[in-house]
Amino acid sequence: MKKYHLAALAAALTFASSAALCFLGCSGKSNSANSENPPKIVVWSYSSELGNMLDIPTFGYKARHPDVQVDYSLTPVDQFPSKLDRALSCSSEVPDVFALDVSFVRKYIEEGADFLLPLDDIYEQVKDKMDSYPMQVGTYDEHVYGMSWQVFPGAVFYRRSLAKRFFGTDDPVMVQQHLKDIPSFLDSAKLINEKSYGTVYIVSSSQDLFMPYKGLRKVHWVTNNNLFIDPAMQAYMEMCRTMHVKHYDAGVRQWSEGWFAGMNDTLTDESGKSAKIFCYFLPAWGLHSVLKENAGDTAGDWAMVAGPVHYDCGRTWLAAYKGTKNPEAVKEMIRYLVSDDGFCTGYARMTGDIVANIHTQDAIKNTFSEPFLGGQNHYAELCEMSRNTKESLVQGSDQAIEALWSEAVSSYAYGEKTKEEALADFRSHVKSTLGFN
Repeated sequence: MKKYHLAALAAALTFASSAALCFLGCSGKSNSANSENPPKIVVWSYSSELGNMLDIPTFGYKARHPDVQVDYSLTPVDQFPSKLDRALSCSSEVPDVFALDVSFVRKYIEEGADFLLPLDDIYEQVKDKMDSYPMQVGTYDEHVYGMSWQVFPGAVFYRRSLAKRFFGTDDPVMVQQHLKDIPSFLDSAKLINEKSYGTVYIVSSSQDLFMPYKGLRKVHWVTNNNLFIDPAMQAYMEMCRTMHVKHYDAGVRQWSEGWFAGMNDTLTDESGKSAKIFCYFLPAWGLHSVLKENAGDTAGDWAMVAGPVHYDCGRTWLAAYKGTKNPEAVKEMIRYLVSDDGFCTGYARMTGDIVANIHTQDAIKNTFSEPFLGGQNHYAELCEMSRNTKESLVQGSDQAIEALWSEAVSSYAYGEKTKEEALADFRSHVKSTLGFN
């Protein structure tokens, strides 16, 4: 997934709306069941990551499968779901293999019987060495329709110099004790606020806490067409209000300019004074794609701990069109990129990704030392953290619901509405836009 976490709300479009566009946009061509020799595989993605995996000179898919022709196409993430919807609804110009982001993967998996090629046979071949969580997300009605090569456990990345200042140590084992659960996190937020006289914030945005709280949920957003607000989500709502009222966060929005500025000590508060940020809640991909890209001179002054809650954020799945002309070649591509020991080892070493292949994790996890984190071996801990991820609660409607939930939480946190008003408006908006009671 990398930096493509902000997939647009277009991903929540229904297949029905795309069917309407079909009559306007279809060329009339359709895939045939006749196989090709040599096989040609059309691959669509919203992320250059998949293209890189295909093109790696020594161990990429093309290098190891020279007899297969690959036609790769990259589409911006905000346009990708609607483009794929139109193709699938029309059964025209449909890619053989396509990438699915966590923000919209279940939309397609839940329609798998209509559009997707079952991957049950290759899953059976590799399941004993694969992390089960990504496969749960890619499974619907007892069939595997999507498989992922990566796992992205969430962690807390903190400033070593600030940890020494407030806790007397920068040792990850000791710092984890100050962040080990939600009460400890709040105690640390208070301590940092008081000792710094309000010039250091434990986080830049309370929105950073959404994924950890989401990891505490026990039920889906929707059950039997009824909306359910898990107690963990209501607790998150109260946490955001507390963080704002007590000035424990810097009051910026996640992914905003100010949010990034806190990573390199260029953030200023409302009065124009310099403000520092103690930590960021980020998934594994955030280290390389977010923190390293924005840290500037703070590089080397960071370390990582598990934090108060086990959570997961991100990932890309690969799925295939059921009408592909080359089902066996397509399944081999997915098998290779997702599970092949040689590919996964090379890719993990090259990118630092936490791969879903547990055999690879175990083989390489003790060989890492990350200079950005002061030499810490974060990889081994992330591998262990990934195995604590709970059963999947991902649904196709999550993205649309959570966009509305974010608005409701902000309106309460910033005092624009009472909690009761915010919740009532949230329920009303979900019902009017998505039809859930």
